[in-house]
Amino acid sequence: MTDSAPATRTVDLRDGLSITLQEFGENADGTGVLVLHGGAGPRSIAGLAAGLAPYARVLLPTHPGFDGTPRPEETDSIADLATAYLDLLDELGLHGVLVIGNSGGGWIAAEMALRDTRNRIASLVLIGATGIAPEPAHTIADPAALGPARTSELAFHNPALRPDAAAFSEEQKAVIAANQSTLARYAGPLGHDPKLRGRLHRVTVPVLVLAGEQDGIVPLGYERALADSFPHATFRPIAEAGHFPHLEQPAVVLAAIGEFVDGEVKPEEKPED
Repeated sequence: MTDSAPATRTVDLRDGLSITLQEFGENADGTGVLVLHGGAGPRSIAGLAAGLAPYARVLLPTHPGFDGTPRPEETDSIADLATAYLDLLDELGLHGVLVIGNSGGGWIAAEMALRDTRNRIASLVLIGATGIAPEPAHTIADPAALGPARTSELAFHNPALRPDAAAFSEEQKAVIAANQSTLARYAGPLGHDPKLRGRLHRVTVPVLVLAGEQDGIVPLGYERALADSFPHATFRPIAEAGHFPHLEQPAVVLAAIGEFVDGEVKPEEKPED
């Protein structure tokens, strides 16, 4: 693995849909890691993708419509994104894929696992993930309603890491607003799928759910409930971290992923008779 910048390219899929993605690292056996961002955009999880690059080929797509990328009008749901990324894995010929999703990206990852009829996905890592219906005591905060300043306060435990909303340029504000609008289009009026939790028992691959103990966007109890929805899931809270534990505690998150892969994923890789 070199320290060079990731390669960026666009992959054309179907019906006018294309995916812009960054590629980190290398592999020779057709396996890989797919990293899915949430409403904060690909920059919010690029550091984690780079941190995984010494160990695997890592793909970081930008969801169509985010950061100025094109979005076909008919691509307008989390299910559409899940199908698109399964098509992407098919197009690239990847198998044994670890899918990592933060926030709404975790929702996409779960939907991918439910639709993975070609068994390309080996495991999931969900970080501050959304998707299931919140119980009354575990309401998810709405960044679009809160505004950038309050969202930063709730999303980060460490004040030094909170973006300074007052310093945002007009261009940055416009990108944030456009990304939030795109996220709302995908997530729908509820911001979750009321039926998703009842389907997750069908996900048979190992799942790791990571949750910042000080996450003010998605409560810790919500993440515990999400983990409990899978038949084979490990729940791990991350101390001194908010909604982006991979930014506030990157070494801890990388170690947790490594332990999960070594302990839960690789033992499942048994040769066929």
